[in-house]
Amino acid sequence: MLVRAAMLTGCRYGELIVLRVGDYNPDAGTVAIRVSKSGKARHVVLTDEGKEFFEQAILNKARNAHMITRADGEPWGKSHQQRPLADACKAAKIKPAISFNVLRHTHASLLALKDAPLQVIAKQLGHSDTRMTEKHYAHLIPSYVAKTIREKMPTLGIVEPSNVQAIGKGKRRR
Repeated sequence: MLVRAAMLTGCRYGELIVLRVGDYNPDAGTVAIRVSKSGKARHVVLTDEGKEFFEQAILNKARNAHMITRADGEPWGKSHQQRPLADACKAAKIKPAISFNVLRHTHASLLALKDAPLQVIAKQLGHSDTRMTEKHYAHLIPSYVAKTIREKMPTLGIVEPSNVQAIGKGKRRR
């Protein structure tokens, strides 16, 4: 359940283990992150799949109950994820074993691969600006700059149409 929550939100382990049922807003389709690395609260936007997941996660739980708990119903502790994740990597023959943070990177990478603007990815991850997002994910969207400029830059009307054409296939004008 914890791994699915990370993949669907891009949240850090420490953000997920403190979530309470009341942090989910079904009307807005968001989860409120009240405790973050930066100290600033944020709202993580959920897809339809994410909303369905959180609807199931809060079922029959009190508003102040932990949203995501271990299999025994107890809250996750500071480093409780390390051994289960290592065991899962071993069973899946993933070498070297991944850290929990890779799930966050996967969420952001999938957004980048679908051409989500870096500002949107930064906001979802709780980054204060796009510098960290650009550093880690811009390479996944090599067409981002070209696509954005071509979509957003208006035609200026300053180039006269010409009937001059290059001679021969593949020749360039100089």
